[in-house]
Amino acid sequence: MNRNAFYGMPRSRVAARTPTTVRRVRLMGLLLVGLLLLAYAGIISAARTRPAAAESPTTPASAVQQFVDNHTLAGAVMLVASPNRVLSLEAVGYMDIARKQPMRTDSLFWIASQSKPMTATALMMLVDEGKVNVDDPVEKYLPEFKGQWLKAEQDVYHVLLKRPAHPITVKNVLSHTSGLPFSSPLEQPTLDLLPLAARVRSYAMLPLEFEPDSKYSYSNAGINTAGRIIEVVSGMPYAQFMEQRLFQPLGMKDTTFWPNAKQVARLAKSYQANAAKTGLEETTITQLQYPLTDRTREPMPAGGLFSTASDVARFCQMILNGGTLDGKRYLSEAAVRQMTSKQTADDLTEKYGFGWSVGDGEFGHGGAYATNMTIDTRHGLVFVWMVQHAGFPGDGAKSRDAFMAAAKGAFAK
Repeated sequence: MNRNAFYGMPRSRVAARTPTTVRRVRLMGLLLVGLLLLAYAGIISAARTRPAAAESPTTPASAVQQFVDNHTLAGAVMLVASPNRVLSLEAVGYMDIARKQPMRTDSLFWIASQSKPMTATALMMLVDEGKVNVDDPVEKYLPEFKGQWLKAEQDVYHVLLKRPAHPITVKNVLSHTSGLPFSSPLEQPTLDLLPLAARVRSYAMLPLEFEPDSKYSYSNAGINTAGRIIEVVSGMPYAQFMEQRLFQPLGMKDTTFWPNAKQVARLAKSYQANAAKTGLEETTITQLQYPLTDRTREPMPAGGLFSTASDVARFCQMILNGGTLDGKRYLSEAAVRQMTSKQTADDLTEKYGFGWSVGDGEFGHGGAYATNMTIDTRHGLVFVWMVQHAGFPGDGAKSRDAFMAAAKGAFAK
């Protein structure tokens, strides 16, 4: 071996060294090698005695993947957000199983009854402006409700009618305590056939199912009536009010009653369990007319919206922030508190606000095809769950529970 190359020194300097100096250099080299060997041995020993690293925490995606693998869920988009930023946005599975098209984080979904809190928010904007009072009778804004009847008794052949103790109020229609039915017989075979004014007029012609305030009964008709109040009071078509006052300002660019062709290309297919319960089969959104791009379909305040996880999160962040987002106020804090606290009567076990289902430390709302949004006020978090799974609750609920458990385990500290 070339000694000069080994030591990396010029030849003239090496030649000038004495044998004793060379021996000292060799000794220093041996000592250095020995120290390196000892250090390496210590590292190996420490690695052998160190306890095994804890397994990585279950992520929302990994928790839900099992439902895709066992063919009980086509796919999902999951989002977790704090009041001001998105903490996690994941997609698993497929938006189209037959085409093996992976789910996208910007996939579009029919959010169905998640439309209800958005409609309630729009109406509460008018409350903040002093144009609507939730304790007012609905007939103050919609005269067709004057003199409405109540079913007192009914059998196979006869119905006995009487006047209710008091007319239904705005509060009643927002909290499912009005006595209005779920829908009108005219809303067949789909819920988006007739103009909103005609649908609401048909509700007014029907007798109430029970005394206002005495029961809770989930009612699309009630929230649609709230949407009609928005039209009459604002002087603006309901869908236009939603777009101009809520969706555009919040940056909810993919939230619409009428997805365009590009949005439909991102629309997750709808699925349900097959008859044998061995897998999934494709279905349609049975409550709406096709094509979904057809703008002659009428907007449905109680359940007609399409949206993405990111758009829904923007709306929920605004509510979590007490009515503000990005420095802009949409609702007063008082309006948000009223919407998200129990408005059903004290003697009713059902806990519903104005457009929101409320609980202990959190509130939220789901949709007919198992979509869901939950706002956790204790931890300051938003959870958005987007799937297109008919036959809810079933496996749609199990997979959502897995998402929520993993998401809270990861972020609710």
